[in-house]
Amino acid sequence: MKKNFSVYDSSFKVISTLTLALALTACGSSVKLEEAGAPIVKSGSTSGPTSGASGAQTGSTSNPGDRTVQTVTVSPEASNDLNNPLSKRSIFFDYDSFEIRSEFRTVIEAHAKYLLANKTKRVAIYGNTDERGSREYNLALGQKRSEAVRRALSALGVNEGQTEAISYGEEKPRNTGADETAQAENRRADLEYSK
Repeated sequence: MKKNFSVYDSSFKVISTLTLALALTACGSSVKLEEAGAPIVKSGSTSGPTSGASGAQTGSTSNPGDRTVQTVTVSPEASNDLNNPLSKRSIFFDYDSFEIRSEFRTVIEAHAKYLLANKTKRVAIYGNTDERGSREYNLALGQKRSEAVRRALSALGVNEGQTEAISYGEEKPRNTGADETAQAENRRADLEYSK
């Protein structure tokens, strides 16, 4: 004797699917990683610190699609020369964003060139945020910032085994002030080479 459960089975499948969809939606973050493997580079931003008075844009091209890497010195002394892009170890971000601003292109390119020339070197990229937002949200945003820099280095040919992306979220502020200038200093990804 065969029982007919087709209406019950159909309703159960619909309810299960809707419940699963709602659960997945509730767990999502409002900060989305781009699906494409290419790093995001944003042009024309004016908020937050720049890469320094020494002009990190030196050597950058006017064509945003140009992937020419700037020639830099890769000696250990280069990281101590304030005029050398390798001395810059922080990439700053706009509020609630993990898009790499175009003004930091030469900094990332300099570090990529250094890592390509020194295959045994490793760099940790620490993503940071200001204190606005929940701890969990800031950890996720910090991770997305560090991953954005890691993807940018990888797009320039750096072996992924040489890089590691880590998030501190809001836990390691550079500036403890509460104004926008202080907040902007905390929205960053820091590059730290292993000894």
